[in-house]
Amino acid sequence: MRTTYRLTSESVTEGHPDKLCDQISDGILDAYLTKDSEAHVAIECMISNRLLVITGEVWSHAQVNEEKIARAILKQVGYTSQEIGIDADHCWIVKNINQQSDDIYQGIAQTEDKEIGAGDQGMMYGYACRETSELMPLSITLAHHLTRRLSEVRHSGLLPYLLPDGKAQVTVEYDQAHQLIGVTDIVISTQHKEWVSMEQLIADIKRDVIEAVIMPDLINNKTRILINPSGRFVSGGPKADTGLTGRKIIVDTYGGVIPHGGGAFSGKDATKVDRSAAYMARYVAKNLVAADLADRCQIAVSYAIGQVEPISIFIDTFETHKLPLPYLTTIVEEVFDFSPSAMIKQLDLKKPIYLSTSTYGHFKACEPLSWERTDQVDLLRFLAEQIITRIS
Repeated sequence: MRTTYRLTSESVTEGHPDKLCDQISDGILDAYLTKDSEAHVAIECMISNRLLVITGEVWSHAQVNEEKIARAILKQVGYTSQEIGIDADHCWIVKNINQQSDDIYQGIAQTEDKEIGAGDQGMMYGYACRETSELMPLSITLAHHLTRRLSEVRHSGLLPYLLPDGKAQVTVEYDQAHQLIGVTDIVISTQHKEWVSMEQLIADIKRDVIEAVIMPDLINNKTRILINPSGRFVSGGPKADTGLTGRKIIVDTYGGVIPHGGGAFSGKDATKVDRSAAYMARYVAKNLVAADLADRCQIAVSYAIGQVEPISIFIDTFETHKLPLPYLTTIVEEVFDFSPSAMIKQLDLKKPIYLSTSTYGHFKACEPLSWERTDQVDLLRFLAEQIITRIS
């Protein structure tokens, strides 16, 4: 009988075609919010070879140059020629941006008599655990560290032959009590210039990427490391693979460790609960774990379009809770408000903060993201102590 199990998570670099689309969508969203904090935006992109399509719905008085934003992001990532993947200055850009549907707008518009309703139906998940200092699963955290490092050594010139497209995958092994054993597999595929040999690329990636970010105690002589396992990877980016906004939702969240409701984040303003409620659920789960009320915590929340209050809120601590679950649920309902207007206010979601979230995960402590704060810990502990005193 098997006494261990493994979890695998993937991350992609900023130059991956799907991530290009996420960045352009969020860059356009930020531009609208900079000029109009009340803008309702739902922008999606498709990129392929020499073509970028920008489409979606917007309700705003602001005027934004979407094409200029897109070209600037492509250039910043490093796509400056068709040979690399796409030419930021000369690719074709087609725009098809329409006004948001009146039927949707009336359900989410705030008036004197009505709060903002949910912009759509659906379910969202948040999660936190003690595996890393970020309170995120180890597999997705390490995968993000690897892809971020790939971009760092490319931009810095340390490995000048690297090109923008790339991805990483990390497999972590646990025992039946969910205690970490170590990393069993690391897979990295990175686009490169034609002149570099596979021997040099493999040696450089091991030294300057893997060993630079993976703690030595997580790797042993049984850890399998695969670098460009298919061999040559010269043709990459949009030249080789079509990209779409919202196609890397598992990369964006928890690496497949918990369920995903299916809704993408990028390009959507905070009235879309796909985004705001997922951020709120992470905020709640992280504060509960940081308050020592659970070692692992998953929050599931669901909505109906146009409705203010969620349909359901469900907490799962995987039997790691330090307080009976009914009491934990009571505390969450007392401290946190999952109505769209309350989430937007609590997390300050009308600011142009979203481009920074579109790469290397939406849940990271390395940036000042409001949903990553643990500012409710003292209140949660106080309420928990009151309940413990009352029931003991």
